[in-house]
Amino acid sequence: MTSVSHLKSLQAVEMAIREGSLKTAADRLGITPAAVGQRIRALEDYLGTDLLLRGRSGLQPTQELDQAIADLRLAFAALERVSETLDFQRISEIQIVADPDWAELWLAPRMPVFREAHPNILFCINGAGDVPLRLGAPDIRIDYGPGPGEALFRDVLVPVTGPDNPRRIADWNPVLQMEGMPLLHLNVQRESPDHPGWVEWFGKFGHRESGPDRGVHYKHARIALEAVRENVGFLVCGLSLVQDDLASGAIVHPFPLSQHLVAPHPYRMTVRADATRRPQVQRFCSWLQSEAAVTRDQLQTHVASD
Repeated sequence: MTSVSHLKSLQAVEMAIREGSLKTAADRLGITPAAVGQRIRALEDYLGTDLLLRGRSGLQPTQELDQAIADLRLAFAALERVSETLDFQRISEIQIVADPDWAELWLAPRMPVFREAHPNILFCINGAGDVPLRLGAPDIRIDYGPGPGEALFRDVLVPVTGPDNPRRIADWNPVLQMEGMPLLHLNVQRESPDHPGWVEWFGKFGHRESGPDRGVHYKHARIALEAVRENVGFLVCGLSLVQDDLASGAIVHPFPLSQHLVAPHPYRMTVRADATRRPQVQRFCSWLQSEAAVTRDQLQTHVASD
């Protein structure tokens, strides 16, 4: 292993122990859980020993790792402090870790406009982009949920489906139009009350009595939406994430937008303290705030006028 690979693997191990799960560690690092697992396995193969144990309270260090975990934590805490003080990256580079679906479905379609206005600013978003992922804290973090940071916008959740599917319910039971229809779900809707889905939507608006939790579950909205475009089924999704698809007709909303759920939490932006002094970060944050304000207005207009 190279020294850089060593550092990335050690960082993955330390973050997995700190957060208690590969998924949360991946969210913090801006990479996939599989990538975190691969980094840890590479280090285990190199050392010839296991480093992690899965217990009731989450991931725990093995006896071999337990002897080194205190030093590992101190080392990465010091590395983050050094990164904040010296800022290893060129001043024109911005490192972002963001909710994956938000990054791909909301941010990515808007980025060409910003890039055209600021061609010299380079990005690493969730580990990919113009520049490689660096060790240490990102310049900007975008999360969905409670906690610190500036609220960008709060999404509204609506049913969407492929353009052929509304005909399937048009002549169905006028009261229980969705009874027996194929439902698509996101894993987070099953795992957390912070992510309402079909169970909550049917509970509020009716249209179906049995099996609101049945159907196919997807890890990410961007993957589920590929199935939606192919008329595979119906999905409850954030309206902000599907505006382009709705505008193009690739997907449709089979019920009035007034029949929506409000997301329990907003998307929030947190900027690393020292990064706020950099003009490039200031320009990007100002643009992001402006785009978020446009989305807030659009969501209010859509649900009010339908």
